[in-house]
Amino acid sequence: MCKELQIMEAKREATVDDLRRVRGKAELVNGELVLMSPAGALHGYAGGAIHASLTDYARRTRRGHALPDNVGFIIDLPHRRSFCPDVAYCLERLGPDFIQGAPVFAVEVRSKEDYGPAAERAMAAKRADYFAAGTLVVWDVEVLREGWIRVFRASAPEQPATYGRGATAEAEPALPGWRFAVDELFPPEDTT
Repeated sequence: MCKELQIMEAKREATVDDLRRVRGKAELVNGELVLMSPAGALHGYAGGAIHASLTDYARRTRRGHALPDNVGFIIDLPHRRSFCPDVAYCLERLGPDFIQGAPVFAVEVRSKEDYGPAAERAMAAKRADYFAAGTLVVWDVEVLREGWIRVFRASAPEQPATYGRGATAEAEPALPGWRFAVDELFPPEDTT
């Protein structure tokens, strides 16, 4: 009696070319494409407000570029090959492809699933990756519950500064002189 041989195809590691073919937002982590779902309205509003302020800063200083959601940054860490922050600021020249290297400043706006111990560990690991790749400052932005911005710096990654409603956050030393009011994360009250 003959035994059948089953040939299992080895799992192929995803590449930057695979990332280019993704329709939507994704990152390349641990050899896999990590797809990200579309953001909620408040998440998108907050990211848009930060991006608009950063665009004004870039025009005023003529140094660097503010980038909105879904821009890819290619990096070279052992377990991570890309980032796709909610908002970013880079000093590199812009071209038609992904940006080579990490942004100097990255913003991650929390979604509904970004709460609890597992989510906190995942976000801390991603911040560590940002810093290992060369990012100077990472913002953790919370708009769904209390409303705050935590500013993490590569120079002291375990000692974030937290800015709540009514306060003004910063991104020193990545963006000298730039400030952003936490209250701007939220739309004005509907008066109609």
